[in-house]
Amino acid sequence: MKKTGTNIDAKSAAPRKAFIKTYGCQMNVYDSERIENMLSKEGYEITASPEEADLTVLNTCHIREKAAEKVYSELGRLRIIQAKQGETGQAMKIAVAGCVAQAEGEEMLRRASNVDVVVGPQAYQDLPELLKQDRKNAVRQDFAADDKFEALKKASQRNAPVQPAAFLTIQEGCDKFCTFCVVPYTRGAEYSRPVADLLDEAQNLVARGAKDITLLGQNVNAYHGATDAGGTETLSGLLHQLAEIGGIERLRYTTSHPKDMDEQLIAAHRDIPQVMPYLHLPVQSGSDRVLKAMNRRHGRSLYFDIVAKLRDARPDLALSSDIIVGFPGETDADFQDTLDLVETVEYAQCYSFKYSPRAGTPGAEREDQVPEEVKSERLAVLQHILNAQQLAFNQSKVGTTQPVLFERLGKKPGQFIGRTPYMQAVHIDVPYLSDPSAVIGRILDCHIQHAGPNSLKGALLQKDLPDVA
Repeated sequence: MKKTGTNIDAKSAAPRKAFIKTYGCQMNVYDSERIENMLSKEGYEITASPEEADLTVLNTCHIREKAAEKVYSELGRLRIIQAKQGETGQAMKIAVAGCVAQAEGEEMLRRASNVDVVVGPQAYQDLPELLKQDRKNAVRQDFAADDKFEALKKASQRNAPVQPAAFLTIQEGCDKFCTFCVVPYTRGAEYSRPVADLLDEAQNLVARGAKDITLLGQNVNAYHGATDAGGTETLSGLLHQLAEIGGIERLRYTTSHPKDMDEQLIAAHRDIPQVMPYLHLPVQSGSDRVLKAMNRRHGRSLYFDIVAKLRDARPDLALSSDIIVGFPGETDADFQDTLDLVETVEYAQCYSFKYSPRAGTPGAEREDQVPEEVKSERLAVLQHILNAQQLAFNQSKVGTTQPVLFERLGKKPGQFIGRTPYMQAVHIDVPYLSDPSAVIGRILDCHIQHAGPNSLKGALLQKDLPDVA
């Protein structure tokens, strides 16, 4: 590849190429899309391969164990690519963004000399300017969420198509300070975006093809965005306003905290047809003693009460959750409390993990760490129950008709993949279809024929077949 210089030049005859790799949560997926928008505005073309990239951006996550080491391993692989590029005169820049960038900062530059720019999750709007300055070893870790989103509005690509299901970040940061979590240290204090900005972005997403919008936040149901009238709006109020936008057929939100699940939000599940009957409500542990040590600010009884109210408001509601086993000091009795809670609630899906110490968090400093083999044994027991619950929930849909939003083609010819209101993946086969747009982007009724642990198989109802033949 011909070397095209070091500065961004949108008018260059040979557009520069950028590769973006995303780790972790849905908010990082959203952030990566915004980074892509910014770089495209600056003249970059997005490529699927770092081998042909002039710039590689690693958008990192720090929530799981060994997250930073995975990034350093990737930087080692990129160093090899850089060396090969150097033989042809190309010089790929590397930018590390996200939560690992926020946590590691100068240490990352010390350990990985091939990194040019480090930007935290609230400062990646500065990435184009840092690249223009051609600065080596630049670090930007500001906590200015309002500046970030204001800059991103200017960089948005209003005419670019989106997937039928899209993300919309409405809130960032967290003030809860759970003792196992790094989010308050990497994403900062809670910040809620103004209502007008969110309505504008949602309308833009719909205009570009989105029908299913998931509202994102580290503590999404703590949302308290400013209104044009000078007040603030809650998540339930925002959901009501979003539901009035024509074209939005499905609304979801994640990740929620039990403490912020108020009566108005519970009522929204009953009153707003677009709010899907599927909610991610992390509990983390079923033991009151462990929950207190985690600083979760809720106990078993409150969680059970919220679940009962939600199911009373929306009887067809399905729940998912997050559970950590082996938090410091967790006893066999504490773990049994978790199993009891899981069997009582019955989850449609659940993420479960062994506790891993995160540097700088109170949990990491405790001396009563649970042995690794005990954590592994407990996780295996828990996941056996959770897997059985997930399979049973999927099997309960066999023989029913489900409205499925089809999002993409499958791996096989004539195969289409979509999701039910419960986020279950569904695949159908329409081998004679010549125009995929007759299915992709539409919500079609499917008869569910088979259920596995991770997906469903269905067939379109006869009434929809003439439309797609």
